[in-house]
Amino acid sequence: MTRAGRVLRGSSLLVRAAGATHVGRVREHNEDSLVAGARVFAVADGMGGHAAGEVASRIAVEVLTELEDHPASRPDDVAEALREANRRILRAQADHPELRGMGTTATGVTVVDAGGREHWVVFNVGDSRVYRVAENRMHQVTRDHSEVRELVDAGLLEPSEVSSHPLRHVITRSLGTDPGPEPDVWVLAPTPGETFVVCSDGLSGELDDRDIMLLTRENPDPQRAADALVAAAVRAGGHDNVSVVVVAVAAGDDDADGDTQPRAGLARP
Repeated sequence: MTRAGRVLRGSSLLVRAAGATHVGRVREHNEDSLVAGARVFAVADGMGGHAAGEVASRIAVEVLTELEDHPASRPDDVAEALREANRRILRAQADHPELRGMGTTATGVTVVDAGGREHWVVFNVGDSRVYRVAENRMHQVTRDHSEVRELVDAGLLEPSEVSSHPLRHVITRSLGTDPGPEPDVWVLAPTPGETFVVCSDGLSGELDDRDIMLLTRENPDPQRAADALVAAAVRAGGHDNVSVVVVAVAAGDDDADGDTQPRAGLARP
């Protein structure tokens, strides 16, 4: 199991982030990539086989990690980073014919300065997911770009049938396509006490949402939570690579200006 983690101190919030990934019990190679940085927290699930998926996911994470040194000022800056990742993956395919057909999902959260305040931007291409846990509740922020999701939305498939449907692994958007996919982005105000779980479908395909929420709540330390989630998915079958990044926001000790609005104040340690 591979780990990555960071503790971030801001003006009013303490943000702790950590990640873990595992090849699973079936696959020979881990084609997932992840980043748990200072401003960027993401998972990319590569596709293509023969290590090509690993190349695509690594490119996606490398481009997103560039937002650490050149922070986004608008949500569209995040979407543009995903478009740039798509362009670089296509160039890699053109330069190396053996990589043709590779692609990757990309999902996560980063920070932008929206209206003079730092906000979360949640982004997604594909069927990897971002969950938000707050006030003893969890909901999926992202929307799966998948055939089964479209069938559910159209009323042609019950949610309970998704896990056994033959199209459950077919996604409708991914990086590495021409024309490139349109990313989804959401802007959220940071809230003390919230936790984000960013994951590949190796987690959501093995554990139901309730189990993900319970394990996250039982493990307030992000590294322990990431490790516990990955281990549970492997025990449940581990049919795919499993990658998780957990981002936990706790109330800080200093709010001297008396501002009652939530603030992120994320900064490099």
